[in-house]
Amino acid sequence: MWVIDEGSRMKVKELNTQPPSESETAEKSFPIVALGASAGGLEALQGFFNHMPPDSGMAFVVIQHLNPTGKSMLGAILQKHTQMEVVNAEDEMRVEPNRVYLNPAGKDVGIFNGVFQMTDPVKIRGITLPIDHFLRSLAQDLGERALCVILSGTGSDGTLGLKAIKESGGMTIVQDPESAKYDGMPRSAILAGLADHILPVEKIPRELLSYAEQPYLKPSGNLPTEEKQFAGYVQKVLMLIRSVTGRDFSGYKQSTIHRRIRRRMAVHKIEHVADYHRYLRENHAEIYRLFKELLILVTSFFRDQSAFEVLAAKVIPQILANHRDESQVRVWVPGCATGEEALSISMLFMEAMDKLDRHIPFQVFATDVDPEAIQRARSAEYLEAIASEVSPERLERFFTRKNGGYGLKKVIRDSIVFAVQDLVADPPFSRLDLISCRNVLIYMDTPLQEKIMELFHFSLSDNGYLFLGSAESIGQFSNLFSTVDAKAKIFRSKRLHTRQAAPALPPGKYIGTGRATRERREIEVASVREFVEKIVQDDYAPASVLINEKLDVIYSRGPTDRYLLYPKGEPSSNILRIVPDPFRLRLPTAILKAIRDGAPSVLRGLRTKHEGRARAVDVTIRPLQMPSDTQKLVLLVFIDRPYSDKRRTKKSGEETDSCVADIERELQATRESLQATIEGQEAANEELKSTNEELQSTNEELVTVNSELQAKIDEMFDLDNDVNNLLASTEIGTIFLNARLGIKRFTPSMTKLFSLIPADVGRPIQDLTTKISYPNLYKDAQMVLDTLQAKETEVMAGEGRWLLMRILPYRTKENVIDGVVITFTDITDRKRTLDEMRAAKNFAEKIVETVRVPLLVLDPNLYVISANAQFCRKFGTTRGETENKRIYDLGNGQWNIQRLRELLEQIIANTGSVEDFEVEYDFPEIGFKKMIFNASMIQGEGERPGTILLSIEDVTV
Repeated sequence: MWVIDEGSRMKVKELNTQPPSESETAEKSFPIVALGASAGGLEALQGFFNHMPPDSGMAFVVIQHLNPTGKSMLGAILQKHTQMEVVNAEDEMRVEPNRVYLNPAGKDVGIFNGVFQMTDPVKIRGITLPIDHFLRSLAQDLGERALCVILSGTGSDGTLGLKAIKESGGMTIVQDPESAKYDGMPRSAILAGLADHILPVEKIPRELLSYAEQPYLKPSGNLPTEEKQFAGYVQKVLMLIRSVTGRDFSGYKQSTIHRRIRRRMAVHKIEHVADYHRYLRENHAEIYRLFKELLILVTSFFRDQSAFEVLAAKVIPQILANHRDESQVRVWVPGCATGEEALSISMLFMEAMDKLDRHIPFQVFATDVDPEAIQRARSAEYLEAIASEVSPERLERFFTRKNGGYGLKKVIRDSIVFAVQDLVADPPFSRLDLISCRNVLIYMDTPLQEKIMELFHFSLSDNGYLFLGSAESIGQFSNLFSTVDAKAKIFRSKRLHTRQAAPALPPGKYIGTGRATRERREIEVASVREFVEKIVQDDYAPASVLINEKLDVIYSRGPTDRYLLYPKGEPSSNILRIVPDPFRLRLPTAILKAIRDGAPSVLRGLRTKHEGRARAVDVTIRPLQMPSDTQKLVLLVFIDRPYSDKRRTKKSGEETDSCVADIERELQATRESLQATIEGQEAANEELKSTNEELQSTNEELVTVNSELQAKIDEMFDLDNDVNNLLASTEIGTIFLNARLGIKRFTPSMTKLFSLIPADVGRPIQDLTTKISYPNLYKDAQMVLDTLQAKETEVMAGEGRWLLMRILPYRTKENVIDGVVITFTDITDRKRTLDEMRAAKNFAEKIVETVRVPLLVLDPNLYVISANAQFCRKFGTTRGETENKRIYDLGNGQWNIQRLRELLEQIIANTGSVEDFEVEYDFPEIGFKKMIFNASMIQGEGERPGTILLSIEDVTV
């Protein structure tokens, strides 16, 4: 297939649609440079190709915003600035090096296996994003050989595409905004943190040529010894990163780390890893850049649309059904980058609750290790290009237009908490209904992936859901998760017989696969053993309870109901409240002695009743110390003994009763004292227990919420300072009223007009005394609040001052009317000047009227501004027939006199005056006239136009 390109030097090109052979592929592994430009891009492209040699070995694809119905002459223009062939890109045309390709109008350009693919553009809200479209395609097709240059242009097209280029390992250059004719596109890319270099156009070609020569872009031919040396220095680099940033990447895939380090070396034109290691030690800023490079912060809204559709259809409705008690739904999105994934999930939950017509509280915890990414997520501002990812309905509901892009509405922003967290090192969240960790595990090695999977299982509630990326899976953890949808990578947590502990994730230390497998087998054997032991202990072992130092029961085993009595009313776990009286007298001393001495003891022959039968019980008291706990515990074991019911003699009985009475009296006093102490202790314990429960429920989120609140506080503090300084510096009196027309805020200038003090905030405006002579202020403010129509009027203040009063509706960020704003601008000087001007004008008009000769005042275009009465009488006309008409058109053209034209043209040309200029003319209606004209140009002040004063003296004999 042949295509003839336009332009004087554009060549005839053959479309090669056949896939290349393996040898051709090796030879044609050349970089492709995408040049994105829009408004002002022509000058930038000309400057670029003026400095790019024709034999660079790279291909260049220019993507511009073009009129789909227009004809572009860009090819012919650029051909004059380069010796390379400039061709129009065609469908299924193979890309060749040392050529320049131009995107066609009305088509989106993609690339697949080095061949152009043309598609019809998709308009989002009336705009197309051809640069983003091509850059994403280029990143997927070429990987690290994808190079991108963003040149002059408005808007933000290209920024999202740069993210894809960075993710694939390519290189990005942005034109210096100071040299760009329109800096919208360059600044958008720079603010997104996606530029490897920011350069003037003339320096960009040299940087590309240098980058293309780096080993990073050439097939690897390193010897094993060189690879071993490189790997050794990589560990030194990772140690540097850990020492500076505190983050450990030793558990990440080495191939990814190597590739990212080689890319940074290529950016800085460093060939040897030892030199790069030295460069890092001398430049800590580069350590942070490499740190961000290793994080691969790439995300988008509803990435992998079909998977999110499955999540919305199968998972979210089930989670909401599990919370019929209105308890909070908890979602964790680790590795959230700039927050798009977390927001996507939040939108789905809100939409699902709308369908159910129920509001269930839910919280999304979005975390990432990169503080800068979290800060951008908190700012909740997104580019206009997200319209290609988010439906118009969702844009309308969840976003507002802001700064040429989109901002989040408060209703969805408040559902998400963004925080800095290291998934590998920091404690996880718990009791979660859903974890969405997509495209994070693929960058970790197998041991770390396994520990993360165990951590996720620990964090999820029973039957909680796990949402992974398209290239991720649960691997060998089918014992922890079941598959909900294999294609969408959605899994459900399985409930285990025993609650697992949170997996430890110390930086750089991970248990290998063999050990993990061995542990799982041991757990299976242990489960059978525990099952048998449980039956034996429940049916044959003596009753026992475990108490802490506060005498609270924390664990029980066996038939404890034979020995413990649970009182009516408020439940209690204190052992002294639930044992029978005979036990209560002797247990406290024995327990304290066991804790103090660390030795077991036995209380023998304690008498009690169970189901109406008396029995004797021995209580063994054994202190315990757990290896991992500093708390002292005590185990109480209850053992039944034979009970003797023989009758006693009367005498022995009387002696025993007397002894018992003495003991009971003595104990009664002790009991009363002890009871008072116990009750006080119990009250304190209950208060501490309540406080402890509250702390436990909030502790896991405290650091997360605190970091976001601190950021908000700092932002609000700066904003408050700015507002206070602005209000204090302005001379315009301003007062803010709420919806009830109560005072919210006022500037210092308002105190000159109203009797205002800070304590007046909240008072109705009509309660204040004022120096303004305007009784309808409250009425007008109410009218503006009701009609939303602004009002403006002049009012008089004391001492003869005049003010311009404006009343406007007060609109919040969400476009809600929440009161009015009233401003007072001092216009005394302006009003005085206007009055003086009116008086001067009136004075001048009176003078003109009293002059005995005909007089005209003309503007510079010779239109009559005014004519005096003498002119009208002399020439038989009226002011209505004269004023606002060109002098030559007066009297049906009677004044179109050649000599008069000469006079007026002379006046306009010289901007001076002419005296005694004689004109003779025979008027059709009033006859022959001989006239003497005197004319003078009166210059206007400033930019005001001047006027021509023309007097006419009739000297006809």
